[in-house]
Amino acid sequence: MWPVYVVQVFTGAKSFKANPVIGSPLLNRLGLHVARVIVAAMVARFRYLCLSPLAEAGHRKNYLRDGFIVLRDYLPEAEFHALKSEVNALQGEVRQCVQGDTLTQRILLTDNVLKAMPTCQRMLWSKKLLGLFKFTSAKNSNPIFYVQNIKSNVVDDAADPQRTLHSDTFHATMKAWLFLEEVSDRNGPFTYVPGSHRLTLKRLKWEYQNSIQGSVLPNSYGARGSLRVNESDLATLGLPSPKAFNVPANTLVIANTNGFHRRGEAKEVSSRMEIWAYSRTNPFNPFPGFGLRWYTQLSHLAIQKYLARQDRIAEAKGMKASWHRVGENALHEMPVSSRSEKSPRKLPEVA
Repeated sequence: MWPVYVVQVFTGAKSFKANPVIGSPLLNRLGLHVARVIVAAMVARFRYLCLSPLAEAGHRKNYLRDGFIVLRDYLPEAEFHALKSEVNALQGEVRQCVQGDTLTQRILLTDNVLKAMPTCQRMLWSKKLLGLFKFTSAKNSNPIFYVQNIKSNVVDDAADPQRTLHSDTFHATMKAWLFLEEVSDRNGPFTYVPGSHRLTLKRLKWEYQNSIQGSVLPNSYGARGSLRVNESDLATLGLPSPKAFNVPANTLVIANTNGFHRRGEAKEVSSRMEIWAYSRTNPFNPFPGFGLRWYTQLSHLAIQKYLARQDRIAEAKGMKASWHRVGENALHEMPVSSRSEKSPRKLPEVA
C-alpha cells in the first residue's frame, strides 16, 4: 500500500489515521501537512479567480471575506410553494446515517428523480445558481444535490458529533442549504465562525500542532482529518464567536466548510427539511474543469455503486452500512423515539 499512501498525499485524502504518510509525526513536524494546506489554498485562490465571472461581485466579496453567503427569499413565493409540494410528494431510495441522537436522511437528486420535480429541476439547473455554486466550490461542475431531513433528539445515544465545531477537511469545500422550513434553536441551526476559512498564521500554527498529533488525536473525527476546535480556542485563533443561522424558510446558505462550523443544538425532538448540496475536488488540481454534463451523471453512478458496495460489505458482517437504506416514507416520518413516543408519526408537510 505504500505507493498508494504516497500518491494520496497529492489528492484530497485527509485521514491522519488511515494513511501513515499523511499522519507521519516526523513528516508533519517537517511541515508536510502545513505544506498541503498552503498549496491547496493557493490553488483554490487561482480557481476562484478563473471562475469569478460566474458570480456577482457582492457574492464573491462576501464569500471570500466571511466564508458564507446568505440569500433570504431566494425563490419567488409561488415557486417556493411548488418546490415544497414536490418535496412533500417525493418518493425514492432514502439513505440514513445515525450520529449520536440525530438521524440524517437523504434522497439523491439524480436526473431520473428530478423528472418528477420540475420546479426543483429548474431551480437546480438555473444558470445563475449553478454559476454561484461553481464559484463557491472553485470547481466548474455541478454539485451533488439531495433532499435532506435532519431529525434531532430522536435516539437515546451519545451527543451528535456534528454539534462540535469542526473543519470538514484541510482545503476549501462547498456545502449549501436551501431551507424549506424556518430554522431556529428548536430544530438546530447551521452555525459558522465568520472568517474562519481564511488562512492566517494563527490558523497555520493550529493546523501544524494538530498534524503532529495526527492519528492519536483524542477525537476520532479529528484523527480522520476533520479537525475539531473548542469555542474557547477561537479567541486564541483571532476569530469571533460562532454565528447561528436562525433564518426563515426559503433561505439559501452557501458555506466554505474548511471554516469552522457545526450543527446547532436542537431544543426538542424536531426535524429540518432542506435541499442540500456539496462539492469537493482534488485540492491540488489547478484546472477548474469543463462543466461537462456527463461528469455529474457519472458522479451519481459512482455514489450509487459505492453505497451498494458498502451495503454488501456491511451485510456480510451482519451489520448496517453507515449510510443504509430505510423505508421510502422514512423521509416524511418521525421515527420511533425512545425518549418520548412509542410509534412512528407522520411529519407535517413543509408548511
